[in-house]
Amino acid sequence: MRALVTGGAGFIGSNLALELQKRYKNAEIFVLDDFSSGHFKNLIGFEGEIITGSITEPETIEKLRKYNFDVIFHQAANVDTTEMDQRRMMEVNCEAFKDILNVARESKAKVVYASSAAVYGNGSAPMRVNQELLPENIYGFSKYAMDMVAYRFMRENPSIGVVGLRYFNVYGPRETYKGKMASMVLQLTVQILKGKKPRLFKWGEQKRDFVYVMDCVEANIKGFETDKSGIVNVGTGRARSFNEVVDIIRKTLGVDVEVEYFDNPYEFYQNYTEADLTETKEVLNWYPKTQIEEGIPAYIRWIKENVDIAKLPY
Repeated sequence: MRALVTGGAGFIGSNLALELQKRYKNAEIFVLDDFSSGHFKNLIGFEGEIITGSITEPETIEKLRKYNFDVIFHQAANVDTTEMDQRRMMEVNCEAFKDILNVARESKAKVVYASSAAVYGNGSAPMRVNQELLPENIYGFSKYAMDMVAYRFMRENPSIGVVGLRYFNVYGPRETYKGKMASMVLQLTVQILKGKKPRLFKWGEQKRDFVYVMDCVEANIKGFETDKSGIVNVGTGRARSFNEVVDIIRKTLGVDVEVEYFDNPYEFYQNYTEADLTETKEVLNWYPKTQIEEGIPAYIRWIKENVDIAKLPY
């Protein structure tokens, strides 16, 4: 197997590249990243080839054509949900995706790509793959546009497998370099470890579907292994409040700290997300293994062992 992970120095991409290396001993694993938001430290231990370049650069796309990949795990993206530059967001997320699909078509490579629960906006929950999509920011719209491109590609190229993964709220190791886009699990943990009050929008009862990064890695691998195509949700199927997250962090750290609540400054905010996993089971035969009661303590252990919290801005 010859596999490419775009965005391979990023959060999900680096975990995926390292797991592929571990699981497929005789495979050739390649990582593509421009290191604009990914970080070299996420790839310490990676033994495959690193291709430096951006998915928006024609010369990078030309470079990829010569490798004849068997599978492309497309994780590279602009993930800044507060981004206001609509053109830039669409160029990085949607236009570049078309080029990746063209590379896959030429080499007949399977494509597993990162979509997002942001396509649902504040639509009804639990979110079902086939419900009306109501993205409320340009990031969500760019992922919506990617999904529409993917569906068209599937119809026109039925012999090439394509699986889209609508990630919900992902947390876990190697997200330290995401800055303000890092999960609330990391941000709240760091705040408490620094002796600060954890800060939540009033009154902390907003609910999200928090999914552990290694479950997302497994979903990617299942996407490669399945003989089916489609777009599916990747979450736990269970919405949890931010207050619950803080409670688990406090219990894990053995502290009793008061929460500071403040007004939400954002016009757009997803107040409730929860994944319906019907299509996920049918297409991937995948089900999440980790709820936050297990995932958060495991992540906190990793943070304590691997992260210099003094360097984080939270």
